[in-house]
Amino acid sequence: MSGGLQVRQDMEEERETLQAWKQRVGQELDRVLAFWTEHSHDQEHGGFFTCLGRDGRVYDDLKYVWLQGRQVWMYCRLYRKFERFHHSELLDAAKAGGEFLLRYARVAPPGKKCAFVLTRDGRPVKVQRTIFSECFYTMAMNELWRVTGEVRYQTEAVEMMDQIIHWVRDDPSGLGRPQLAGAPAAEPMAVPMMLLNLVEQLGEADAELAGRYAELGDWCALRILQHVQRDGQAVLENVSEDGKELSGCFGRHQNPGHALEAGWFLLRHSIQKGDPELRAHIIDKFLLLPFRSGWDPEHGGLFYFQDADDLCPTQLEWAMKLWWPHSEAMIAFLMGYSDSGDPVLLHLFYQVAEYTFRQFRDPEYGEWFGYLNREGKVALTIKGGPFKGCFHVPRCLAMCEEMLGALLNRPAPAPAPVPARRGAE
Repeated sequence: MSGGLQVRQDMEEERETLQAWKQRVGQELDRVLAFWTEHSHDQEHGGFFTCLGRDGRVYDDLKYVWLQGRQVWMYCRLYRKFERFHHSELLDAAKAGGEFLLRYARVAPPGKKCAFVLTRDGRPVKVQRTIFSECFYTMAMNELWRVTGEVRYQTEAVEMMDQIIHWVRDDPSGLGRPQLAGAPAAEPMAVPMMLLNLVEQLGEADAELAGRYAELGDWCALRILQHVQRDGQAVLENVSEDGKELSGCFGRHQNPGHALEAGWFLLRHSIQKGDPELRAHIIDKFLLLPFRSGWDPEHGGLFYFQDADDLCPTQLEWAMKLWWPHSEAMIAFLMGYSDSGDPVLLHLFYQVAEYTFRQFRDPEYGEWFGYLNREGKVALTIKGGPFKGCFHVPRCLAMCEEMLGALLNRPAPAPAPVPARRGAE
């Protein structure tokens, strides 16, 4: 077989594989969304049940604000981006969830601090001294504005965004977190990550807000990048405020899935900036490095937590395999391949996706199990709870379907010319 013919055959096989994965991912997205639309809607009080058993039965009616915001965002994003989800039932459910948030999420209006947990009818149960309920509230309101055109949603999103920025960059006292003498002045990677995600969310197709938050986006990217430590050989979850490694278990703590998620946030930022050198650095340090250290060579899958010195992590669940790191890895590797064309990244996508579909999806009742033991056996049969809702799995599937579609729609490169045989005229 000639070289040119072999190349064309390889390209055709690759295209068939991409097409098969696009179909597989799209069908799975339909099944996952059907699970949530069938089981999670609270028709009496609004909002969503997220504590769902394997078959979708509600085992607790508490409502977690960050999961309420995530589900509103997810419904609106699917309604906006996918023709097959552009129907009134999905939008109506998103609006009902948004109105529940507007009525009940904030603990003491007009203050901006949101509860972490609400009762079914919206009474506050618990507040966390973090920004994450407010971040997903902001995402929900911005997406509601995009699909409805109602300015009140966007006003709420921008006002909450400005409050979050104030807490992070100016004065965190409003979060209710006391400054204790023995606590290290540390920065968890989650904080600049979430802010960078909000910059992208609010700035999408909005030149005014994109300009308003441009400096913030660059600041977030720099803060995330300083979590690369030890001469570029480790991504640490927590560093000091001036970008140095901290002592003890806290300083050595690694979360491979979080590093991969940060990787695709950064990659998206660098693509928008048009910075190929930064993109290459991100792929090396936030995609390849955490995957190589975090993938379990014995049983497959990504460890939940690791210690940078290979000591035993103190978290009891460190060796478990969770749904969301694998979802983030699928997004990261497919995005990295879409941008760079590096076949290594595409094959890592295939490796993670095969493991994820084989181990996490539930062919009987739909949706994915969230918690496996190290060997890949289901440890908890629940489909939702305080941390798992209608977000990571459908976001992963939707983004991968879009990226696979874009790859398939790219024009094929022109075949290389076949050199004429010697003596031919």
